[in-house]
Amino acid sequence: MESRKDGFFETARSGWNSDVFQRTERIDLVTGSGKRGQTYLYWQRDRLFELPVSYWSDGHRWINSPGYIDGTADFSRVVNPACLECHATYIRALSTDPGTNRYDRESLIPGISCESCHGPGANHVRMEANHETGPKNSAQPGILNPAKFSRDRQVDLCAECHNGIQREALAPTFSYVPGQPLSEYFKPLPSPDVEHPDVHGNQVGLLQRSKCFRSSAKMSCSTCHDVHTTGQSAASYSLKCLTCHTWQRCGMSKKMGAQIQNQCIECHMPVEETNVIVSETAGQVVHAKMRNHWIKVYAGVRPAETSGTAANH
Repeated sequence: MESRKDGFFETARSGWNSDVFQRTERIDLVTGSGKRGQTYLYWQRDRLFELPVSYWSDGHRWINSPGYIDGTADFSRVVNPACLECHATYIRALSTDPGTNRYDRESLIPGISCESCHGPGANHVRMEANHETGPKNSAQPGILNPAKFSRDRQVDLCAECHNGIQREALAPTFSYVPGQPLSEYFKPLPSPDVEHPDVHGNQVGLLQRSKCFRSSAKMSCSTCHDVHTTGQSAASYSLKCLTCHTWQRCGMSKKMGAQIQNQCIECHMPVEETNVIVSETAGQVVHAKMRNHWIKVYAGVRPAETSGTAANH
């Protein structure tokens, strides 16, 4: 891993003595906020590939990118449109093949931007530039407001990226429009028949299993998450629970007292390892950790007993 005047680079060396193979590629794009880690991509003309080394925030270390074989120096893993659909706002693929990795590089809108939730902004720009004032109930408003969607459509908006990765698309990538039924763009996933589904990529499906969700007509992802702020502490999310529940009714309240109100999600939404994002690095298997969104009582999970505010995972 190198920092040079013209950018950051990954270099791989393999072989012995004088027969050494070396390859260097520039880090052209970064995916991931860094909260859990980052993965790096490079361009080969109009083709996009994943670099073999990623950064893992847990342990502050470099790892082999998930999917790469330990001990190899491979630069050939393609980045297909479905990968980018949840890690970028838009990019135009140069082929209808879902396995392609050829793109119009200039069309890339990196990151999850306003348009990911509020829809394409072209109409808004046109209306403002022409000083147009469309009707309040216009079929093509300048900007979509998810707060005005029904509960199901609000959840669909989050589910586009947070409801499983083993899904079948019914429409081209980046064609989903916020406010529309997600079932028109992806085949609905069957309900997992396993007792304990994996925590990665299926946060919405797990939430929908929760009694809290099934007992409420209004609860959605935004009940707890403010998409306009960065991730908050576990204690702050626990306080969301207390808008409906009282900490005194918890079975551990008599033992721990008022401090337990900072630890609701530590017990009822524990952090778990996923078997979906796995790296084999230096002979070790490294699993990503994520918070389970199936809100319930977990056998054997207990809050940490502290004298002050509960420590976060």
